[in-house]
Amino acid sequence: MMRWLSELLGRSKPATASVVDPVQQARLAALPALVQAADTDLMQQPLLVLDLETNGLDVRRDRVLSIGAVRIEGGRIPLAKTFERVLCVDIELRPDSQLIHGLTQADLAAGVAPAGAILDLLEYGADAVWLAYHAEFDRRMLARCTQEALGLALVHAPYDVAELAPMLCPEMAVPRAGLDHWIQALNLPMPARHHAVADAMVTAEIMLVLLQRARAAGMQTWRDLDMALAQWRRRQAQAGKAVFC
Repeated sequence: MMRWLSELLGRSKPATASVVDPVQQARLAALPALVQAADTDLMQQPLLVLDLETNGLDVRRDRVLSIGAVRIEGGRIPLAKTFERVLCVDIELRPDSQLIHGLTQADLAAGVAPAGAILDLLEYGADAVWLAYHAEFDRRMLARCTQEALGLALVHAPYDVAELAPMLCPEMAVPRAGLDHWIQALNLPMPARHHAVADAMVTAEIMLVLLQRARAAGMQTWRDLDMALAQWRRRQAQAGKAVFC
């Protein structure tokens, strides 16, 4: 759980021999050693907050259209370090899908090859602990995209802010809360939603509040947070409640 890229080097054969070229191989080989954040101070460990825009919610068939991410460093969000890639994917966008994410066929045609976009993301977040809201969906979509583009198996999940928020702010929790609920509950500015970088940014703002809550509850390190999260999950299970509130 501490680092969802901990299976990064668990590779399988690429779909075609030309998928991973020598330059891409060199970039993969140059990725630094994996982060071991267990005893790192909650506020000092760099974080990456991820959001994906897709053309649907079917993790087996739908495609990643864009990747947005922001970093948290030293308890702050460095605005100059935001990450955004629109992917060049050959699909026909449905009108209802376009209304949600705002991307057009021209945007996709001018986008970045998935292999290059994913490599950029891995380099951008190589020193970070990863987080997302409803993280399992993003994990599965990105894992499939990565497998198809680079022949890499990404197995571990990022921390899920949809779990951390009700654990650390139980008085604000409601069943099946979406991102909009926590934006309103924490009195954060409402961004333009369903844009990958904007959603990643507001998720990072929520996470900053949660880190302060964790500190106030006596958690100093990521190991402390892991232990509290495991205990919270057990209590949820014993009470017959869903892990995600």
